[in-house]
Amino acid sequence: MPNWGGGNKCSACRGTVYHAEEVQCDGQSFHRCCFLCMVCRKGLDSTTVAIHDQEIYCKSCYGKKYGPKGYGYGQGAGTLNMDRVGPLVPTTNPNPSKFAQKFGGSDKCARCGDSVYAAEKIMGAGKPWHKNCFRCAKCGKSLESTTQTEKDGEIYCKACYAKNFGPKGFGYGQGAGALVHAQ
Repeated sequence: MPNWGGGNKCSACRGTVYHAEEVQCDGQSFHRCCFLCMVCRKGLDSTTVAIHDQEIYCKSCYGKKYGPKGYGYGQGAGTLNMDRVGPLVPTTNPNPSKFAQKFGGSDKCARCGDSVYAAEKIMGAGKPWHKNCFRCAKCGKSLESTTQTEKDGEIYCKACYAKNFGPKGFGYGQGAGALVHAQ
């Protein structure tokens, strides 16, 4: 069977990559639209990609997963890090690609329970979500993986999280001048 202008196989979806849409990275070929971070699904380019064991990440997610840990490395006071990165879980997806297994259609949305496919998937609080379901549980505001916080398996915007689960009492949330310093 002739190859009518077809190219390499995409390392993410295993579809044929034609030259006009090909991105090459570390000897692998990708469709431009499949060249995404394994964790947060941000689009990558040659300046933002980090590679580990044939998997691709944005530099931020790579740092969280494989970078140094502890105080002074972005995890100190004032930093909320609710992202959880775990091992890849095999699925019934026949595609052997680690990328396809992680972002295939067999995952269920944490909010509505329906299947989540790669084109509409957002990871947050360690779970898959539809883009439309990735909203604050209190106010309904749309969230991003960097603006969400998690409590008891539910996601919230930072304002609702602070209002409902943050510190309470005199001096918290009173605005400028609320704390009186006696001399």
